[in-house]
Amino acid sequence: MTKPEIHTQATVAPGAKLGKGVRVGAFAVVGAGVELGEECELHAHAVVQGPSRFGRNNVFHPFCVIGGDPQDYTFRGEQVELVAGDGNIFREYVTVSRGTQKGGGRTCLGNDNFFLAYSHVGHDCQIASHTLFVNGATLAGHVTVEDFVTIGAFCPVHQFCRIGRYAYIGASTVITQDVPPFSKVVTERQTKSFGINTIGLERKGFSPERLQALKRAYRLLLRSKLNTSQALAEMKKTLSDSADVRELIQFIEGAERGIVK
Repeated sequence: MTKPEIHTQATVAPGAKLGKGVRVGAFAVVGAGVELGEECELHAHAVVQGPSRFGRNNVFHPFCVIGGDPQDYTFRGEQVELVAGDGNIFREYVTVSRGTQKGGGRTCLGNDNFFLAYSHVGHDCQIASHTLFVNGATLAGHVTVEDFVTIGAFCPVHQFCRIGRYAYIGASTVITQDVPPFSKVVTERQTKSFGINTIGLERKGFSPERLQALKRAYRLLLRSKLNTSQALAEMKKTLSDSADVRELIQFIEGAERGIVK
């Protein structure tokens, strides 16, 4: 039998149950009512609170807080829990809340879910297996997420929504209704350039002459009826004496993914 390895500077509450091969790093905290299955690992400064139960091979990275109290005004310390399966990965600053009595008292996670930094699972959520939460993905309470879902970076999901199997939600998409299975959902976004960063460049000591040359270059690029290649040709013809404009031309010519216009 492989005994748990607990760093001398870790804190493990009396009565917490640690399976074979569990590793608890420096300054990590295992709270009261926590059960960790075999081979779970808490990195330094990870926090797991209870009541919560975890299967095998879950990994808790620094500064995550898993099994914390629900973020709900009505919570008064009732006995509510988090239950998670095997092989889940909680990266830095991930937060997962336990349930609330009014929501059934339990937050549930399946197996092999990957929660990237700063993602959040609210109280009473039901997460299936093999999901990916990209950085900053955020679930309000009572959300259901089915198998193989990807929730993109900085996506907030409204309470009580359902995300169907294999759905993909693109970055920065706000979800306020159910997302059907197998679908791809992305908020339409148009990112535009509005010319030069005048105030910032002035603060960095750019002279009026330098600013004027750059303004003329950006007018050609953004506000003329020329396409990018034609605008670059005109810049070379009329503004090539400006080192800043030459830098701009060189940058655009080296862009493999296009440029924001």
